[in-house]
Amino acid sequence: MEIIEINNHKYEIVNNYKDALNKEELVEKLTDYFEDFDFIVGDIAYSKLRLKGFNAPTNKNFKDINDVSQVDNYIKNYCAYGCKWFMLKKID
Repeated sequence: MEIIEINNHKYEIVNNYKDALNKEELVEKLTDYFEDFDFIVGDIAYSKLRLKGFNAPTNKNFKDINDVSQVDNYIKNYCAYGCKWFMLKKID
């Protein structure tokens, strides 16, 4: 289990497909908007990092569109085929 700290929050790296995680680039993109999410998924296409937040059903902000069980569908349907991607789980 690998842990990283960004903006005073600790995250477990759940998945780092094709070594997608670049901490410096993530620090630039990770805004306060993502603080309420349990998971953050980042995908890279055309050399651009995109982020999306997901929640566990126990999160008070849970909505179907951000259901963590749908990450595989998100990668398959909304990301470039075979793209690099990573998933972080907030642990604090």
